[in-house]
Amino acid sequence: MSKAHPNNYPKLHNAAWPGVVGKGDGGEPPIDLDTMLDLTAGAEVDGIRFDGFDLFLYLPHIDIDSTVRSDDAIKELADKAARRNLKIGTVVAPIWPPTGGGSAIGSEAERKKFLDQVRKGCYVAKRLRELGVRPNGSVRIDSACSVDAWLADPEGNQKRLAETFRQACQIAEDHGERLAAEGEICWGGMHSWRRMVQLLEMVDRPQTLGFQADMAHTLLYLLGYNAPEDAILPQNFDWKDQAAFDQAYRRLTDVLRPWTIDFHVAQNDATVHGSGAHDKTGRHCPANDPNGKLNIPKAAGYWLRDNKGQLTRRMRHICWDGCMFPNQMLLNPQTWNEILAVMIQVRDQHGWYEAE
Repeated sequence: MSKAHPNNYPKLHNAAWPGVVGKGDGGEPPIDLDTMLDLTAGAEVDGIRFDGFDLFLYLPHIDIDSTVRSDDAIKELADKAARRNLKIGTVVAPIWPPTGGGSAIGSEAERKKFLDQVRKGCYVAKRLRELGVRPNGSVRIDSACSVDAWLADPEGNQKRLAETFRQACQIAEDHGERLAAEGEICWGGMHSWRRMVQLLEMVDRPQTLGFQADMAHTLLYLLGYNAPEDAILPQNFDWKDQAAFDQAYRRLTDVLRPWTIDFHVAQNDATVHGSGAHDKTGRHCPANDPNGKLNIPKAAGYWLRDNKGQLTRRMRHICWDGCMFPNQMLLNPQTWNEILAVMIQVRDQHGWYEAE
């Protein structure tokens, strides 16, 4: 905070999981958690630094099973944050089959694995909160199933997905946590804005289950990628038509904003990308990518302000997501200064001040 940048909310977080997601599996090697945290803590623009980080509860960053067996691993994680003067925000539960979870529309055994991983994630999140390093944030989940698998029985699978999420909500409530369902075009039942809203309404636990909006992923909602029937913009859309884009983006955000409890700042060039074992989803681009289709601070305002332009102040922190950036980019300190500069712009335009 300074005279030039008077706002101190929402807090500015970086995501640690770009060091893990899309890595390995024949691709680039993962980047360890300490390195990701050092890069985050080292970024500085106009005397402002990142306030915290969001975390993927999976190897090689975290052995979630060890955190459940012993508090030592959780305390070590809390110490990693405190040593760098960083807070922890949203945590990602490892609910996918390759990480020990299971499909949320699968067999009873698969759904049990999914819920077991949600339970572990909620436990770790709760303990981090109790240790004083996690003042806010949610536990992030998705359907852990492909669009193709979901399309085998759309209505039946959507009902199964909603039932699994309702059970996950009970687990979250037992731990005093909230769940954030991230809308990505690669997750069945959450692959379009219409299906995402349908799912949230079917679960009907708004006090516990909300939406995690990622600017890179939600841009692809507009084009109906994986769900052409729900496209808001035509496939051959002229991205120079700013008025048409603004109208479409407002329509999208007006529907999803009331559900949004967690927010990722990101850039996208209107293409998809996958690496490692990760399916293709909305491409995360550098903050200053010349092919990026988003005016990041302006677009962020559609999520952080209501349909009358008033600040909602719902997001206590916002997080940059650079998922599937190449390692050369991730390991370059200048990358994080450029990202932090954009995050500061977002807070300057859509933030507020609170005495601390």
